[in-house]
Amino acid sequence: MIFFDYFKSLGWSKELAQNTDFFIVTIAVILVAIVLQKVVRAVLISVLRRLAVKTESNFDDFLIAERLPQSLAVVVPIAFLFIVLPFWTSHFPSLRNPLHLVLEILIVLSVLTMARRVLMALRDSLKLTPTYGDKPIDSYVQVLMIALWVIGLVVIFSLITGKEILNLLAAMGALSALILLIFKDLILGFVASIQIAVNDLVRIGDWITIEKYGADGDVIEINLSTVKVQNFDKTITSVPTYSFISDAFVNWRGMSNSDGRRIKRSILIKTSSIRFVTDQEADQLKSVELMTERISNRQTEINTYNQEHQIDKSLAINGRNLTNMGLFRFYVDAYLNQHPMINHDMMIMCRQLPQTPQGTPLEIYAFSSDKRWKEYEDIVGNVFDHLFAALPYFMLELYEYPTGSDLKTFKKDLL
Repeated sequence: MIFFDYFKSLGWSKELAQNTDFFIVTIAVILVAIVLQKVVRAVLISVLRRLAVKTESNFDDFLIAERLPQSLAVVVPIAFLFIVLPFWTSHFPSLRNPLHLVLEILIVLSVLTMARRVLMALRDSLKLTPTYGDKPIDSYVQVLMIALWVIGLVVIFSLITGKEILNLLAAMGALSALILLIFKDLILGFVASIQIAVNDLVRIGDWITIEKYGADGDVIEINLSTVKVQNFDKTITSVPTYSFISDAFVNWRGMSNSDGRRIKRSILIKTSSIRFVTDQEADQLKSVELMTERISNRQTEINTYNQEHQIDKSLAINGRNLTNMGLFRFYVDAYLNQHPMINHDMMIMCRQLPQTPQGTPLEIYAFSSDKRWKEYEDIVGNVFDHLFAALPYFMLELYEYPTGSDLKTFKKDLL
């Protein structure tokens, strides 16, 4: 070599000349490799950016954002090092094989890095599409990356040990039980991700509730091991992916996609306040606009029935009669049917449920036309505020446990 002959002519020893020659060549090779990497990177970035501007797809934009040109640029200096390796190690043949092994490992790692960045760009691109935007793309990307890294590690181990890949895979097969134990969570997560996608259990953007984990909010990410839920207080809850096929949860997507949000709530009526209504009381309730026609029609129907069957009305229990509870049910039904924020195209019902120790429940079942949470709560609050205030007009009492003031009044009455 030129440097070696020059240093030898100066009277240097053979070993010193070789070491100095190798040191200088090494510096030169490294500098050339660095220059090649920077030049190729600049060229690739410039070319890809121009192509990205001309194309409508955003995939190439994400490739640049994921720094794929930088990964591609690494391949050129590695290839250069492969070419100059015989010249580089001419005086130190013992270094040739170790350096060749290092370069081979670098090639494998570079390919894995490029594959990862391509998959990341593909993931980000698919998330912006309507078809795949709500699918668990992260889970599939993670599975592919795990598979690629396993293959890459097997190849690297094969290069280091000099053993055939098939022999290594056979050895791994013998350790399958241990592998299954180590990667149990990943395997369960992968199976769960497939079932979630196939059965369309959860999508990104769905509002879900899982009481076991205290999650109540929107799904923001689905990956191989966890599903991230942003609660309404802006905290993040990570739920194991496998829990969505092993535990119970509520997905509110059906409500969000429907024409209304369900109102299903009961009013507890004090049972002892339910009674027959006299004609005078019925005439007074006719002043309620929503009840005028209903009460008149009902009175006519009842009077006709009692007269046809010659019912003795000296006792109110005989024959057919109006009750304050029945009239209130009529009123609730009429009130809901004319309410502007109730969806009249969906079920509207007021029903009496079986009696409980806390009174007789009167359940309201309807759907609000506005599904937004705050607006929905306002609608429900306004409806029940009105119904609570309307109870005394029908001679009905709301059941509630005695309070301190009630007990004080009771004590004064006793005294």
